[in-house]
Amino acid sequence: MTSAPDLECTALTRRFGETLAVDDVSFSVPAGSFFSILGPSGCGKTTIMRMIAGFLEPTSGDIAIKGRSVLDVPPNKRPVNMVFQHLALFPMMNIEGNIGYGLRRAGMSKADIARKVDEVLERIGLPGIGKRKVDELSGGQRQRIAIARCMVLEPDVLLLDEPLGALDLKLRERMKIELKSLQAAFDTTFVYITHDQSEALVMSDRIAVMNKGRFEQVGTGQDLYYRPETSFVASFVGDSNRWRGTVERVEGGTAQLRTDTGLTMRAAAKGGAAKGAAVDIFVRPEAIRIGRDAADLAQFDNQLSGTVGSLLFNGAASRIIVTSDETGGELEVTLPQSGEFADLTRGAPIHIGWSAAQANCFAAGEG
Repeated sequence: MTSAPDLECTALTRRFGETLAVDDVSFSVPAGSFFSILGPSGCGKTTIMRMIAGFLEPTSGDIAIKGRSVLDVPPNKRPVNMVFQHLALFPMMNIEGNIGYGLRRAGMSKADIARKVDEVLERIGLPGIGKRKVDELSGGQRQRIAIARCMVLEPDVLLLDEPLGALDLKLRERMKIELKSLQAAFDTTFVYITHDQSEALVMSDRIAVMNKGRFEQVGTGQDLYYRPETSFVASFVGDSNRWRGTVERVEGGTAQLRTDTGLTMRAAAKGGAAKGAAVDIFVRPEAIRIGRDAADLAQFDNQLSGTVGSLLFNGAASRIIVTSDETGGELEVTLPQSGEFADLTRGAPIHIGWSAAQANCFAAGEG
């Protein structure tokens, strides 16, 4: 028999007066997985998190943990715990006191608390620091202590509400890797909400992209990045060149388009890309190849010549802005790290191309 998912939300809806914050959302999270809800501020992701934790009641729908509805279970009795952006560690307590706080409230003996605190400190890679004060820790160490304080209670599901938002960039990058490692070490189901696509892509087994109270797409990071299903997902996940255009014809899943800037282009036709339809067209900078001339890029469905307008240097993620000779429009193109085109400079003539399969078009206005 297949075991029930650790978390299952069915037709979850929440209204605040006339405002529909969460609109008929359903999803499940298998045991031991890392699931993220990604979306802009105000899309409803925190409302979902608060309903799972029990701080808000759904207007309708159900929330089940390990196959049992928890709608009638108060927050302090649900088998979940929550890490907030502001970690709220107790400064008057040492690390041991912070981690053992929930265990003391549960009535556990001092000996058992000490044992479990030592165990969890070992698992988060900070053994022997139980007597230290909170203000003696780095930002990353405090983050791990906040997680340890939750994990020592052995929840079925750990909810994380943008916990990296208050960290500086370098620490945030390191903590993305550490959080994924901690989740694997505890083998606990993590449900993570964020507006930062990099956090979601790096850490998650599956991601739900949320917009205006609904899930636009649920899938792996690769699904969302390479195979977006809506204009919103294509624009929100990763960077893309974007045009508005009109479909001239569709053949075998490929649309021939005319952009508002005058470019003729071929792209993979998604829902709504019928002849005469207005569409949004997306091409990622790394999908565009640089060549010496048209013959050098003969394998690509789309080509144009242009001039390097500027260089956006960012190490391995450096790009160039190409100004089209045909229309005067601009495109971002990933700069190769080696080879004859690695040292392009402003004003250099350039030829670029990309395949129809690596361009996507969707009915205009979805994003």
